[in-house]
Amino acid sequence: MTHNTVLPIGITMGDAAGIGPEIILKSFAAGLPYPAVVYGDALILKQQAKDLGIALPIISIASPRDIPDQGIGVLNRWQPLPTIAYGQVQAQAGRGAYEYLCHAIDDAIAQKIRAIVTAPLHKDALLAGGIDAPGHTEILAQRTGTTDFAMMLSNPELRVILVTIHVPITAVSPLLSIDKELRTIRLAHQACLQAGIKRPRVAVAGLNPHAGENGRFGNEEALFIEPAILAARNEGIDATGPWPGDTIFMRARRGEFDIVVAQYHDQGLIPVKYLGVEQGVNTTIGLPFIRTSVDHGTAYDIAGQGIADPTSLQVAFSTALQMTQGVSHQP
Repeated sequence: MTHNTVLPIGITMGDAAGIGPEIILKSFAAGLPYPAVVYGDALILKQQAKDLGIALPIISIASPRDIPDQGIGVLNRWQPLPTIAYGQVQAQAGRGAYEYLCHAIDDAIAQKIRAIVTAPLHKDALLAGGIDAPGHTEILAQRTGTTDFAMMLSNPELRVILVTIHVPITAVSPLLSIDKELRTIRLAHQACLQAGIKRPRVAVAGLNPHAGENGRFGNEEALFIEPAILAARNEGIDATGPWPGDTIFMRARRGEFDIVVAQYHDQGLIPVKYLGVEQGVNTTIGLPFIRTSVDHGTAYDIAGQGIADPTSLQVAFSTALQMTQGVSHQP
C-alpha cells in the first residue's frame, strides 16, 4: 500500500446492476495512465472480476491516499451491497450509486482527489433508492452548491454544451433568458480554456428552425439568444450566432467553431452520439473540480455478459487528466 501525496483520480462505480463495474475493471486491466481509486463496493468488483477472468487484487481502503501498489483500491463509506442481479432496477444499487458519488464529491471538494470520473447510474434505480434526481449533473451541482453549471458532451470532433438539460421539450422555451444564455456562453468559453484552447470560438445554436428566420418561426432568438451573444462579445468572448441547428454541428465538425452552445438536450446530444458513444465524454462545467463521465447509460441489456466496451470510460479518464494538469499533489 502506498500512502503518499499523489492526488488520485476518483472513479465512481455507478449502478452495480449495469456495466459500470465491468468497464472499470477492464480499464484498470488495460492500464490507466495515472493513479486512481474506485468509490464503490469491493465485493461487487471482486465477483465481476472473477466472472470476467480479470486477476487483479481488489483492496478495500479507508482513504483515497491509500493507493495499492498493485490492483484496485476501493473506498466504500456506505454499507456493503447485497447480491445484485444484472440488468434490473434495484433500490440498493441505485442508493449505492448515489452514495459513492456523494463521497467522491466530498473528497474532491476537500482536495483529496484530483478529479471525478463517473460510471453510469440509472434514474429509476435512484428513485427506487429514495433519491429523486434527474441525473449526475444535478446531484453534483446541488451537493457543491453550484448555481452556474452546464453539461458538455465532447468527442474528438465536437464539443457541445447545453443551456437546458433534463427538462421536457415543452419546458425549454419558458426556461430561456438572456442571463441563462450568457452564463452558458461563459461556461463554454471556460470549458475551451480548460481544454487548452487559447482563443475559443463559441457558436450558439438557435432554438427554432432556421434560427427563427427573423421571427417567422419564433422569437426566442431575438428575445434571449441575440442579446446574450452581444453581451458575451462585449466581454471579449468570441461568440457568434444564433446559427440554425441543422448546420451548426456540421460547421463545428469542420473546424469553424471550437464549441457549440445547444439550447436543449437532444439538440446537442444527438450529433455527438451519432458520431459514436465510444469516444464520447460528458463533462460538468462550472463545478469547483473537474468531473467527466462516460457518454452512455447503464446498458442493462448487456450487463453481466462481459461484452461492454470500456473506451468511453478510458477517454473520460484521459480527459479528466488533461483538464487537471496543474493539480497533481496534496497541498
